[in-house]
Amino acid sequence: MQRQSFLTPASPQSKMSVMAMLMLPLLLLGISGLLFIYQEVSRLWSKSAVQNKVVVITDAISGLGKECARVFHTGGARLVLCGKNWERLEVLYDNLISTADPSKTFTPKLVLLDFSDISCVPDVAKEVLDCYGCVDILINNASMKVKGPAHKISLELDKKIMDTNYFGPITLTKALLPNMVSRRTGQIVLVNNIQGKFGIPFHTAYAASKHAALGFFDCLRAEVEEYDVVVSTVMPTFIRSYHAYPEQGNWEASIWKFFFRKLTYGVHPGEVAEEVMRTVRRKRQEVLMANAVPKAAVFIRTFFPEFFFAVVACGVKEKLNVPVEG
Repeated sequence: MQRQSFLTPASPQSKMSVMAMLMLPLLLLGISGLLFIYQEVSRLWSKSAVQNKVVVITDAISGLGKECARVFHTGGARLVLCGKNWERLEVLYDNLISTADPSKTFTPKLVLLDFSDISCVPDVAKEVLDCYGCVDILINNASMKVKGPAHKISLELDKKIMDTNYFGPITLTKALLPNMVSRRTGQIVLVNNIQGKFGIPFHTAYAASKHAALGFFDCLRAEVEEYDVVVSTVMPTFIRSYHAYPEQGNWEASIWKFFFRKLTYGVHPGEVAEEVMRTVRRKRQEVLMANAVPKAAVFIRTFFPEFFFAVVACGVKEKLNVPVEG
């Protein structure tokens, strides 16, 4: 008497499910490998885009300036590092030289530049052009901000902010632009701020300077396109310090506080520097580095201004503890 077997052959559906489970890790591994290859190719491509190029970086001693110097120096650019403090420029110089491969990089040139004294800018431009003969990429990074009610900010401070954020960058740009136009090549990068798109209360002078700078370089972009000179603007929300993180606390449920918290801490300087490098490589005209909330704010400010103004006004009343009438 034969023993009956209770084992039944596996169905085609079960075989396919097993194969799918086995293929999933391989698929994920393949995707990861492709992403890694893409990142490495992009990194090498970015380096080749600036290799042997003369790159001027203003306010190179700031957090973002240091990161831009590191990224472009590693990429083989001929750096001109501008700053208003010589000792801090020398510290940056030493850091770059000590960490980079001298066979693949160039010695940076240090230049004192303080936009609070606009009269020195033409001399700085002449010094750079006399040294290298040209400028391939200008990164306008210098920025100054102050926070406070408009009526408590002195006109002298307003002018100082405009000199640093607007008149300084455009003066240096105008001094170097004829060289780019005559050579029919070059790129000008303005590191701006989302406040060039809309203003935030208690940042009146800062927002005004960012609006002015954005307007100037938007116009300039169209003027110099026929000469193959590229004008790019990179606009993060805020560039936070290296060790700044959002505070923990009880945030009341309001549109303003949710919106303000999304804008307060911004992005790390290293992320912005990498984006500046990508912008140079891809010759992008405008980059908005922001999460969904600030991007939505730009949209609302453009198409629903009354609602936007109401939200901002609500935030000011909360901040000043002014009771709402009615």
